[in-house]
Amino acid sequence: MQILKSNKAQYEYDIHALVKAFYPAWELKVLTPESVVKDRRIRETAPVMELEFGEREVKFIIYPDVLYAGQHNAINDIGLHNSEREDKYAQDKSANVNTPHVYTWCSTEQVDAFGYKDEFKRFLYTALQEEAGITLPWGNLTGIRPTKIAMTMLEKGESEQDVAAFLREKHFVSEEKIALGIEIAEREREILSRIHYENGYSLYIGIPFCPTTCLYCSFTSYPISVWRERVADYLTALEQEMEAVAQIQQGKILDTVYIGGGTPTALSADELDRLITRLKSTFDFSTVQEFTVEAGRADSITEDKLRVLRRHGVTRISVNPQTMKQETLKLIGRQHTVEQVIDAFRLARKVGFDNINMDIILGLPGETKEDVEGTIGVIQGLMPDSLTVHSLAVKRASGLHKWIEENGVTAYNNTEETMRIAAAGARAMGMEPYYLYRQKNMSGNFENVGYSVKDKYGIYNILIMEEMQTIVALGAGSITKRVDPDGRIERCENVKEVAQYIERIDEMIERKKQLLGD
Repeated sequence: MQILKSNKAQYEYDIHALVKAFYPAWELKVLTPESVVKDRRIRETAPVMELEFGEREVKFIIYPDVLYAGQHNAINDIGLHNSEREDKYAQDKSANVNTPHVYTWCSTEQVDAFGYKDEFKRFLYTALQEEAGITLPWGNLTGIRPTKIAMTMLEKGESEQDVAAFLREKHFVSEEKIALGIEIAEREREILSRIHYENGYSLYIGIPFCPTTCLYCSFTSYPISVWRERVADYLTALEQEMEAVAQIQQGKILDTVYIGGGTPTALSADELDRLITRLKSTFDFSTVQEFTVEAGRADSITEDKLRVLRRHGVTRISVNPQTMKQETLKLIGRQHTVEQVIDAFRLARKVGFDNINMDIILGLPGETKEDVEGTIGVIQGLMPDSLTVHSLAVKRASGLHKWIEENGVTAYNNTEETMRIAAAGARAMGMEPYYLYRQKNMSGNFENVGYSVKDKYGIYNILIMEEMQTIVALGAGSITKRVDPDGRIERCENVKEVAQYIERIDEMIERKKQLLGD
């Protein structure tokens, strides 16, 4: 545990996100006077960094002796800019630099609270940049939707040059990411031009079951083998929620439907048929522009299930390998082979699906650029209609978090080179980037990007990221977002545990009535 102490409680999220971006190996705790810390040992641990907020002046203090003694090797093991960090460490060590490094900033008197926060983040970023000897591809942006800045500015009539200058000068975003963000923002505007914002909504159905739980997963999912006897009860509760939502949303236009999880195809063919039959008899599908089912794992895909989906008019599915390296599949808990992925994809084509997405994850434990090239090569041989490229994000709730604690941070590493390999592979298949989002603790501080051939975009993917339309979410662990015309967003959550969802379905419905009812 590394400690950063601040004498002001207000910017903990941004402080934590920026410091972790530069020092991803750290288990970081930001302490403030208001922090409630039960463990006295943490409270009394010598900080590696401190922030002292004055009336206008802010000091950012770094203690090299603590930092290098405790974290130097862990930082360098990541493999990013090793030579720069080694040089800096050697210089400080030879000079016997154990005195604090102090960075100071004085805010302007005229700036408001929002402007103050922006200026502070720029100051903190430049101080960390100088100390660590590296730059970050997305600069000091800590939010998950960097393209929203570009889209908002473009919607206001500002030029691409204005957007680029803002991202470059105010947020230190790299030229490569600026170009990517603007390209995606322009494409999103075109794709979403047919969406009904004020009188429309999208629907998410969560199926919280999987064949097994993947090492990196933090989503709500449970082994289908354990819950097999209660799937019917779950579907009954889900049907009750469907009926209630259809009444609440009566008169509104349904634009997209997405069945996710978990792994929806962990259900049997008969269970899928029951689910979608009830879904389509409950909601008006005449306006639906996209109907997606996350087929996901190859070990859950069978011809009878695919035929059920096809018969019910599902327009888009996913067959997600994550990697085409067999050793990695075994390590991350996906109990299928590369050959099964290929067979599942070809089977989906045979059944008639002409809009198939594939997901891959860059930065999986032990994978090299040659492994990424191999994965892209196999995918190019299949020619899916879209490819979603994820940069591995280590979630606390995932098994990967514990695995890394036991095996070290060197086990996973994503780089600019592997991101470019994936991007080039997607473009070689005639695909263009159409949506982008970021997550906490992403390997290499990169992003997730969706690529697609023309007119096979995942519309729901854009909507869930850009938060421009109400999305009503059903099922255990799902989160409904109500987006008002003024842009205000309100949420309500369903309980995660399956048995609790079944037993408390009336409460879940009441929550939606409170949120969505006029």
